[in-house]
Amino acid sequence: MIERRLFLIGASALTLTACGNPLGLGPPEGGPIYPVRPTFPAGSGEKVRWALAVLRPDMAAGLDSDRIALTQPDGTMDFFARAGYPDRVPPMVQQALLDGFEASGRIDAVALDQAALHADYNLVTDVKDFAAHYRQPDGIPIVTVSITAKLATTHGRVIVSNFSTVQTATASLNSAAAVAQALQQALGLAVKAIVDWALTAPMPATSQPATTASPGKPAEQLLHDSTRGTDRLRDKAPPQ
Repeated sequence: MIERRLFLIGASALTLTACGNPLGLGPPEGGPIYPVRPTFPAGSGEKVRWALAVLRPDMAAGLDSDRIALTQPDGTMDFFARAGYPDRVPPMVQQALLDGFEASGRIDAVALDQAALHADYNLVTDVKDFAAHYRQPDGIPIVTVSITAKLATTHGRVIVSNFSTVQTATASLNSAAAVAQALQQALGLAVKAIVDWALTAPMPATSQPATTASPGKPAEQLLHDSTRGTDRLRDKAPPQ
């Protein structure tokens, strides 16, 4: 397990180089913004009959940021300077999950939980890793996207299934832009795995199983049937 701790940059801090230009680490500065939003091909298949709310993911310590995280060979953590995302990582991952479900073509009722719409299931996720990892200070980093997911019923909050996925990709260069592109690739693979897993879930059981009801009977008839035995006992009761 890679140790997560903030890495304070001093005067002797190591710099990364890419394409001949130094890439500093440390405090954020104005610079390029790199969106990480995978695209998904349109899918098709049998649709599920339940509705899903995609909750905002929880994040591992230090990753809930709008900056591009990295870990050094010794396990210390920092961020690329003069580069970042257009948003913090949790809403970015949440939007990618929504995009993945919508593109699957297999679910019509899916929305972010902020929309406060009716849902049968909640998708609860925890992002364990979303960073570039260096094996040597001036090497080409490997990015990792690690997400655990739980599918829970909205009524009763019962967890019905768990799933974990770890996806990696190698950056094409030692640069923030290449790392962002590799993270987008790995995130797309992670989302696809989560979508495929979640869409195997059955319709949640209701508090009143369908087998106890008599389809086609009006409510008045059902009420009469349920009280018929009581009426008979009352008729047979001895006079007081």
